[in-house]
Amino acid sequence: MKATVIATFFGVFHICTYAAKEATKKTKKAKLYVPQIDCDVKAGKIINPEFIAKCPPGCQDVKYRVYGTDIYASFSSVCNAAIHSGIIDNAGGKILVQKVAGHSGYRGSFSNGVRSLSLPRWRESFLVSEGKPRKGVTYPSTLEYSSSKSTTVKSEPKKPEQDLKATKSADTANTSEKASEQGNAGHKEHQTPPVPTPATQMATTTPTPTTTTTDPSTTPKPTTTPATTRTTTAAAAAKTRPGMHRVRDIGSSSVHPAYASVVAAASRQIQAAQGRGQNTAFRGTSTSASNRNILRSNTGIQRQEPVAAGSPAHLAMETDLWKPGLSLFDAGFSSKEKLNPKPLESISHGNPNCKVDLSFLMDGSWSIGKRRFQLQKQFLGNVAQALGIGSAGPLMGIVQYGDDHSTEFNLKTYANSKDLRNAIEKITQKGGLSNVGKALSFVNKNFFSDANGNRGGAPNVVVVMVDGWPTDRVEEASRLARESGINIFFVTIEAAAESEKQNVIEPNFVDKAVCRTNGFYSINVPSWFSLHKVVQPLVKRVCDTDQLVCSKTCLNSADIGFVIDGSSSVGTSNFRTVLQFVANISKEFEISDTDTRIGAVQYTYEQRLEFNFDKYSTKQDVLSAIKRISYWSGGTSTGAAISYASEQLFSKSKPNKRKIMILITDGRSYDDVRVPAMAAHQNGVIAYSIGVAWAAQDELEAIATDPDKEHSFFVDEFDNLYRFVNQLIQNICTEFNSQPRN
Repeated sequence: MKATVIATFFGVFHICTYAAKEATKKTKKAKLYVPQIDCDVKAGKIINPEFIAKCPPGCQDVKYRVYGTDIYASFSSVCNAAIHSGIIDNAGGKILVQKVAGHSGYRGSFSNGVRSLSLPRWRESFLVSEGKPRKGVTYPSTLEYSSSKSTTVKSEPKKPEQDLKATKSADTANTSEKASEQGNAGHKEHQTPPVPTPATQMATTTPTPTTTTTDPSTTPKPTTTPATTRTTTAAAAAKTRPGMHRVRDIGSSSVHPAYASVVAAASRQIQAAQGRGQNTAFRGTSTSASNRNILRSNTGIQRQEPVAAGSPAHLAMETDLWKPGLSLFDAGFSSKEKLNPKPLESISHGNPNCKVDLSFLMDGSWSIGKRRFQLQKQFLGNVAQALGIGSAGPLMGIVQYGDDHSTEFNLKTYANSKDLRNAIEKITQKGGLSNVGKALSFVNKNFFSDANGNRGGAPNVVVVMVDGWPTDRVEEASRLARESGINIFFVTIEAAAESEKQNVIEPNFVDKAVCRTNGFYSINVPSWFSLHKVVQPLVKRVCDTDQLVCSKTCLNSADIGFVIDGSSSVGTSNFRTVLQFVANISKEFEISDTDTRIGAVQYTYEQRLEFNFDKYSTKQDVLSAIKRISYWSGGTSTGAAISYASEQLFSKSKPNKRKIMILITDGRSYDDVRVPAMAAHQNGVIAYSIGVAWAAQDELEAIATDPDKEHSFFVDEFDNLYRFVNQLIQNICTEFNSQPRN
C-alpha cells in the first residue's frame, strides 16, 4: 500500500514538473511583436521614449532627410538615420530607438550611402541601435503617434456663427516634436500601447522641448587615443616622421641632447637682441637660419630656407585680398613694429570693442622645431596682449595639435592678458604630425561649450597656425565647424614651394577651410621670423565682428516677415490657429537686435503693419505681440499685401540679414500675385507660401521662391498647419547651409 502511494506521489510530481517546464518554455518562446514604421516617419512623431520598430525596404532616399551623426535631431527620418548609422541597410530591418535630450549642434556627414545634414540645435534627439530588447525593458507592440498642439496662443471663446469646425480644436497648433506633453488633450492616439517600462525605476519620459543650449555634458565626447611615447633621439624621431612631412634640420629642432647647449645659446642671443630692439635678432647664430635646408625624407626633395629676416624678400609680404591694393603691413600699422606691443593700461575687463571667444590651434608638430615653436609662443603672447583679454572683451584659449590634440587652457581659465601670456610661455611642444583636420573636429565638438566658458553672445573664432601644410584633410571638419557658426582663420607660415606642392595632401586647403574665400580669413607669412609683423593685422580682423559672417546660422541671421490673411473666409477661431502657427515658427529662432528679427503684416482688401522688425528684440516680446494681433475680416488682396510687405518690412531689413517672407492664405486672391512676388524675389526676398483650404495652387507656386516644392505648402484645413512647422524650419536651414562661401 505504501509503495503504491509513494509511486503515485512521484508520478504526480514528475507530471507537474514537466508541465511547469513546458509552460516556462512556451513563455520564453513568446516573441515580441515588432510594429512596422514607414520611411518618412520622424522620431519626434512617436511619443514612446524607447521602442523597437521594423523599417521597410527602400528608405535610403534623399527625400527622407537626416540631421546629425550618431545622435540625430528628432525630425530626422528614423529609418534613414538607421541606415546612415550602419544599423540596417536599404533592405530594412529591426532597430531600437531611444529618445534623448536636445543638443546645441548636430554635424552632418556622409555614411553608408546617406548624406546627413548639419543643424545648429534642436530640442530633442534620438539614438539608433541594433533592434534587440534591453534587459528589463518592456517594449510596445504598437506605437503611439503624436499630433498634439501647443497652446502658447490661447483661443477666444467660440461663436456658433463663426465656428464651422466645432468638433476641432481651432485654437492650437504645435511643434510636432513635443512628445513629452503626453497629457495634452490635443494628442491623437492612433494606437494605445503601454510605454516601455524599465525594470529599474529610471525616468524614460522624453525631455520637454527647449530652445536653450544643452548642457555639454550630455554630448558624447569622441574617444581619443593618447599619443605614443616619442624618444628624443634623432634616429627614433626620424622613424616616426612620414616621408611627406617637413623635417627641420638639427640646428632648429632639439632632436638630440647633444645640441641642447647650441639651441640654448641661440635662444639667449634672440632674447638679448629683443631686449635691445635690434632687427638682427634672428640673423647670425650658431645655427644660421639662412643655411637651413628643409628636408623631406625618402623623397630626395630639398628646399633652401628663405633668406634671413630684415631682407627685402622678407618684407615683401603678400597683398591683402580682403582690401584690394592694400599691403598687409600698410593696414594702419608700421612694418617696423616692435615685437612686444605696448601693454594696455587696463585689462581687467578687457577691450569692449572686441568681444569674441577665440581659440588658437597651435602647431606642435615636429616639423616646426623647438626654436620656431618658441617664436610661435611669443607670437601668441603678443596677440593676447594686443587683444586686451578680459571678461567684457575677448577671451582666449589654446589647443595644441600634433598627432593628437590637447586643450592647453579654455576660455575661462585666464581673465587677463598677463596671466595668459605667462601660461603660454609654459606650454611644451607635443610633437608628431600636423593633423589640423582632427584638431578642428575636436574644437567644433568640444571647445565652444558653456562649461569651457563660451558666452553665447560673443562670436566664436578659431585661428589655425600651420607650419607648411596639414598632414590630414581639413575640408569636411571645417565645413561642419562653419555650419556650427565658427569663424575659421588660417595663418600659414612658410607655405609649400612650387616643387613641394605635389606632396600636399589637400591642395588649396586654406580656401577649403576658412570661413570665406575673399582673403579676409587667411594670412600667409613667408618666414617664422616675420610672424611678429602680423600681430596687429590679425587682431584687427578677429575683432571686426561685422565681418565675422560665419557666426551666423540659419536660426540667428534672418529678418522674417509674416504676411497673414485676415479675410472673412478665415474666421476668428481659425485666425487664432494661424497665430499659433506663426508663434510656433518664431520661437525656434534666436531673436534679438543682432540676431533674427520678426515682423508681421495682416491683410484683407487693405493692409496693416502689426509690428516691424525693430519693434521687439526678445523672443517673449515677439510671442506676446503675435498673441495680441486682432482679427480684421474683409476681402483677399494677396498681391497688394506682398507689395506692402516689401515696402514696409523688407526695404528696412539690415544688409547682413536674409530676408524671409512667410505668407499664409486660405483662398484665391482678388488681384494679381505674380508681378509683386517677382519684384520681391528680385529684391532678395526668399518667399515661402502656405495655403489652406481654398487657396489656389498656381498662386502659391507663383508667390514661392524657386524651387516651388521647397517653398510652397498646402494643407486642407487650419488644424493641420502645425504639420509644417518642422519642415519649414528644416528647409530654411538647408537653404542657408547651401550658400556660396565667396
